[in-house]
Amino acid sequence: MQTRTLGRTGPTVSALGLGAMGMSAGAYGEPDRDEAIATVHAALDAGVTLIDTGDFYGMGHNEMLLGEALRGRDRDSYLLSVKFGQLRGPGRAHGGQDGRPAAVKNFLAYSLNRLGVDHIDIYRPARLDPAVPIEDTVGAIKDMIDEGYVRYVGLSEVGADTIRRAHAVHPIADLQIEYSLLSRAVEPSVLPALRELGIGLTAYGVLGRGLISGHWNADRAAGPGDMRGMSPRFSAGNVEHNLTLVDALRRIAEAKGCTVAQLAIAWVAAQGDDIVPLAGARTRVRLAEALPALDVTLTADDLAEIEKAVPVGSARGDRYPAAFMSSLGVGN
Repeated sequence: MQTRTLGRTGPTVSALGLGAMGMSAGAYGEPDRDEAIATVHAALDAGVTLIDTGDFYGMGHNEMLLGEALRGRDRDSYLLSVKFGQLRGPGRAHGGQDGRPAAVKNFLAYSLNRLGVDHIDIYRPARLDPAVPIEDTVGAIKDMIDEGYVRYVGLSEVGADTIRRAHAVHPIADLQIEYSLLSRAVEPSVLPALRELGIGLTAYGVLGRGLISGHWNADRAAGPGDMRGMSPRFSAGNVEHNLTLVDALRRIAEAKGCTVAQLAIAWVAAQGDDIVPLAGARTRVRLAEALPALDVTLTADDLAEIEKAVPVGSARGDRYPAAFMSSLGVGN
């Protein structure tokens, strides 16, 4: 397994991370618990060391699932990235963000218990709480580092100004943000700020939630509990256009002797050694497809051809429903 270091002060991790969100209900439909656990084991056995979750994934279910899957494994053999702060109500209603210092420590206590570990490797607010200065939220995480419960501070879905303010309080290991051929809003200001400050980037949504995996088609409907049923990019009129981009990628992938998914992951990895793609695989089959992406070498000509096939801004539809776009530090 290849490795990459998250920024100048962050940990060294596998060059491909595992995103666990889809292993719990509420993301992409009803998952298979046994298959999810087997997928975590397969990832670890393949050398994947970075596992990403959120305390609100499946209302805590995701952390408990990972706690079960990781039981008995050497704690130094993997790193846990945990997002916190998104509030939920009965029926999974969204209740905003909570980045208050007291809430940070409360969320952390519950995560440690559900995961069955004595520390979190990278702890990060899932979104910016507009009512709480980022300095206060990061300061609380720093306190938890000082007490040994956290190793590194991370951020998620924030803009360059917030990154600079947070980094002034405590060095930030990485920013987690959506980055793919369809979502490139990080490139103008966020990515340069990260590189100036020596902060890594962990990229989620590298396959556009399956849209550019090569496995989606316009006739496929999102099932019950599948968030893609509300996604503008999967809506009628948009999805047909977006799949023409996939068709263009497929021709390039076939010439390279890889799948569309592998090409899309390899493109993200090729944007810099400070970037670690997260594969949101919830089955061993999808994990097995994602892992060889690290061996796909893209030349300058390949990158130019991919850019021509999927130019910046060519995707139709926002990456989230309108109600959620306002909580993002950058747009599409």
